[in-house]
Amino acid sequence: MKIKDLVTNTNVNLTAKVKEIEDVKQITTKFGTQTSLTVAVLEDDTGTVKLNLWGAQSEGIEDDQTLEITNGFVKEFRGEKQISIGKTGSIKKV
Repeated sequence: MKIKDLVTNTNVNLTAKVKEIEDVKQITTKFGTQTSLTVAVLEDDTGTVKLNLWGAQSEGIEDDQTLEITNGFVKEFRGEKQISIGKTGSIKKV
């Protein structure tokens, strides 16, 4: 699937390159627990999308790597589509 074809509230399989990684943020979840959030911007030849990496999901992820996301979830936050790996998805460096 291509980034331009992402549909909100669906699962997705996507291969894209890491364009940029933001600094790790410590946040409090809606359940009151502390965790880290790293946002990576992915790109392909059709556009860009943010990938939310929670906790240890961001370990080893670097700029210019190509990632293969399997069963990721597309959501919309503040009018912008984003992808999360969630509990059933996976991420692999290609």
